[in-house]
Amino acid sequence: MSAATTRSRTPRTPDRLCAEAVELARAAAEEAAAPGIVGEHVSVVAEGDRVVTHFFECREAGYRGWRWAVTVTRASRAKLVTLDETVLLPGPDALLAPEWVPWSERLRPGDMGPGDLLPTDAEDLRLEPGYTGEDAPPPNSLVSEELADLAEAEDAALTDRVVVPERGSIAAVAEELGMRRARVLSRYGLHTAADRWDESFGAKTPMAQAAPASCVSCGFLVKIGGSLGQAFGVCANEFGPADGRLVSLSYGCGGHSEAAVMPKPPRPAPPVLDSMRSDEFPLRPTPDEGQIPPPDTASSDLGHS
Repeated sequence: MSAATTRSRTPRTPDRLCAEAVELARAAAEEAAAPGIVGEHVSVVAEGDRVVTHFFECREAGYRGWRWAVTVTRASRAKLVTLDETVLLPGPDALLAPEWVPWSERLRPGDMGPGDLLPTDAEDLRLEPGYTGEDAPPPNSLVSEELADLAEAEDAALTDRVVVPERGSIAAVAEELGMRRARVLSRYGLHTAADRWDESFGAKTPMAQAAPASCVSCGFLVKIGGSLGQAFGVCANEFGPADGRLVSLSYGCGGHSEAAVMPKPPRPAPPVLDSMRSDEFPLRPTPDEGQIPPPDTASSDLGHS
């Protein structure tokens, strides 16, 4: 180990005159801050030969743990200590702002609002070039120059507007099929989206683990097209936790259409007594009910004859 290396690792001893200039350093700190903001003298550190930094406590609200650092120095063989710089520095336990993160890394799902624009990088791995605009038909293509000329002549006879793209061209066919986009989802973007959706509504979620069956056999599942249709669908159960969301076919919930079919309401048995018909109760009883019949006068006359 060289002498220079040993000297660099050995802590320097603060210069005596610079270390004693505490009041000079305090006055410089109070001039930079304000009276009453500079607190007690904390420590002194040797920065180099005849260069010393004095640290003072900072009492400014919102700067807990920060320190006023005042560096003083003196020339060689001089006894006059002069001021070098004054700055406010964070201490070991200082309250600091979080580390700055670029906006592209701070953005989270749901942060966008109405009117916000989210630019995409030209080299975004989630996207790849779509239709390039090349109109040269491949060999033996149905889109031939004759068909294009015939379509243009027919369109010119019907209207005088300029048609863009030209009818009968590959661009027109691509636009008709919904494929004329500058960039489309790449395989990487497709896989990352599928992993993200499967994490929210997939087979490993607690809801799916407790479900009686999976969405692949549910009547509320709406099929989607494309390659994603082999693994995902849209839930159409308004009472389910994923209504209107893209769900994995292996996902499931308690709202499965065939999990618990509601039984038909039981039909009551016919009544033993006819309690559905109203009985008539007269206010006065009829003559043949509860009354003694009047004497037969004719019979009494016959008996006395």
